[in-house]
Formats: sequence, C-alpha cells, structure tokens
Amino acid sequence: MTQSPTHTRLLRASAGLWVVWGLVHLFAGVASLSGTTVEMVQAVADAVPDAVLAISYPDAVGGILDQHAWNLGWFGAVTIVGAVLIWRGNRTAIWVTAMVGGLADLGYLLFLDLPGYVAFVPGTVMTIISATAIVLSGSVRLQQRRAGAQDPVAASSRSV
Repeated sequence: MTQSPTHTRLLRASAGLWVVWGLVHLFAGVASLSGTTVEMVQAVADAVPDAVLAISYPDAVGGILDQHAWNLGWFGAVTIVGAVLIWRGNRTAIWVTAMVGGLADLGYLLFLDLPGYVAFVPGTVMTIISATAIVLSGSVRLQQRRAGAQDPVAASSRSV
C-alpha cells in the first residue's frame, strides 16, 4: 500500500523521536554499567537527594541494577533499529518498536515517575517522547488498516 505524504511525514517524525529515545536509553545503559551501585541508584532516582541514596548496598543490588542497565541498552538499540524500519514504512516495526519502547516506559512511569523518584528531565520527557512516537506511527497504521479494509484488492490479497 502506498503512503500519503502526510503518512510519510508522520512516520518520519515518529522515527526521529524513537532515535532520540533509543540513543538516550542506549547511552544510559552503557553509562550505568560503568558506574558504581550508588552512582546507578542516584542516577535513576534523580529526584531523591543523593545523600539519602549514598548507602552501602548488597552486591545483589548491583547485579539487579546491572541487569536494569543491560535492559536500558537493548531497549535503546532495538528502538533505533525500529526507527530505521519505521522511516521506511515497515508496518511490523511500528508495533514492535511501540511494544519495546512503550512497555519499557510504562514500567518507568508506574514505578519511578508517578511515585516521584525521578526528575522531569530527562525521564518524564522520554516518556512523553515515546508516547508521541507511538501515537504518530500508530495513527498512520490504523488509518492504513482502515483504508486497506475498504480496498477490495488489498482485502482479497490478505485473504490469500
């Protein structure tokens, strides 16, 4: 199915937002892996005073945070790849990227943002960026799907 110029612009805007989101998360993952446990806790819970978080953590907490950092990195990498594919109009990439980035940010919103452990920048801004990317590309995909359902040729090719 060919895309309208408006759809192309919306997908490219979404792709650009996903690249920003992906780079921030990839960088955060790499930076977190290179820090100490205290530094990682302080970096994540940046709305909590550093002195409150500067305690001796068990080694297991460091392992948990390393796993968190690993997840941040791969979330970022996957959304960057997804952004390239969204730029090219790939329908599957729209949903996969939304699931990876969107579900990562849903957890962030529920467990860090809403309780007030994080500052607005960069965390909440990244949540707004991912939500905007999802809305932009998702709206294009839904419009394409509706248009395809009304196109008898497209409908018959899907049933084959």
